[in-house]
Amino acid sequence: MNITLPLAITAGILSAGVTAAPVSNAQLAPTLDKSSSASPTMVSVTESKRALALSLSQQYAQLAPVLHEEISQYQLNAPLNELKRSKRAAPFARSMVAMDETLRVEKGIEDYTDTIMELRLADKTMLARWQAGQSPLFAWEPEGNDKNWNYIEAYDIDGNIHLLDVYDVPDRPVLVVDTNSRKELKAGIKAMNDEIQRLQGLNNANIAPQPMALQSRSMAENTFDTQADTPSISTTVLKKIRLKDDHEPWISGKAEVYAIVTGVNPSRDEPVLDIIDMPYLDYSETDYSPNQVMIYWQRYRWSAADMLLMEKDDGTNYKDLARTLLEVATAALKAIPDPEVQAYAIIPQLTGKILEAIPDSWATNDDDFVDVFYTLRQGTMYNDYSAAGNNATATFAPLTIDPIQ
Repeated sequence: MNITLPLAITAGILSAGVTAAPVSNAQLAPTLDKSSSASPTMVSVTESKRALALSLSQQYAQLAPVLHEEISQYQLNAPLNELKRSKRAAPFARSMVAMDETLRVEKGIEDYTDTIMELRLADKTMLARWQAGQSPLFAWEPEGNDKNWNYIEAYDIDGNIHLLDVYDVPDRPVLVVDTNSRKELKAGIKAMNDEIQRLQGLNNANIAPQPMALQSRSMAENTFDTQADTPSISTTVLKKIRLKDDHEPWISGKAEVYAIVTGVNPSRDEPVLDIIDMPYLDYSETDYSPNQVMIYWQRYRWSAADMLLMEKDDGTNYKDLARTLLEVATAALKAIPDPEVQAYAIIPQLTGKILEAIPDSWATNDDDFVDVFYTLRQGTMYNDYSAAGNNATATFAPLTIDPIQ
């Protein structure tokens, strides 16, 4: 589907002096289903990207040489930092910088990365046609749940709106105004882990928090009554993982998946939440063999933990997400009178409360939750183990890391 309509003015135009005739509701149906809802932050992000796409379409003639220098078979994106260095791109880059600064604050990652905005060629199959001179379209992700998207809007250089199919990759090059998902998520995970550590430190002001290695050593010394020897570290390693096809829209690019490992602190009745990046997990129906340490067992009581798989959401404030995770898990644990009676059976209860909170608390896209592995045990091998939702299959292996001899 590729329908050309007259130009529509978007709310919050960032470029100066933009005028155009609006499209009426009768001409253009909303991209978001009426039953869906989006947070104020999400609407702001979407409309700001729309404004940048419009500005890009108007300035493309002067920006094209810069973009052709940056985008190639080795790199499909043009980062904001590179655009800022070019005099040709300066007017557009200034608008992009303003949005970038606002977004990093809204996402709670302003202290963790200097920029996140970029321009991206939507798919590698478009590269040859674009390099040969075919005029591109300029698009952005719609707001809300992608299952409710009716189409994807894109401007052309003549100021027309094109409506593109959500799942079929267009046969015309498309430049997407977006954030660098990898860079954003890396900063977001750091922000989340720091926020959880900060909040738990405030809750345990009289107990000095220790780094993971020191916790491991301290526990081992108490267990084996050895002061001189450095203990081995017991871990579980992710040997292989595969996700089923979730029919991701082409405009969203690579998936950005991370894990939340949940359990209970071995020394006090509080939840443990470790946020772990999985930067390799880009596509569905693909086997990945990362050999990545996912669980350090000295951090978890009863030698048991759950592992949720989540996908980055464009509307997430990572510090708020960390607070929500911790608040929900803490409240669930406090509601259990004597955790030792139920032992590790309470861990799925904590995970369940977190999953219940996802739609109401922060998620604007059902695809944010990928799947969950319940009750992974220390020292246990799991071969081609299906997660609860049957969307993820993984192989986990125990690994003992010995001290240097």
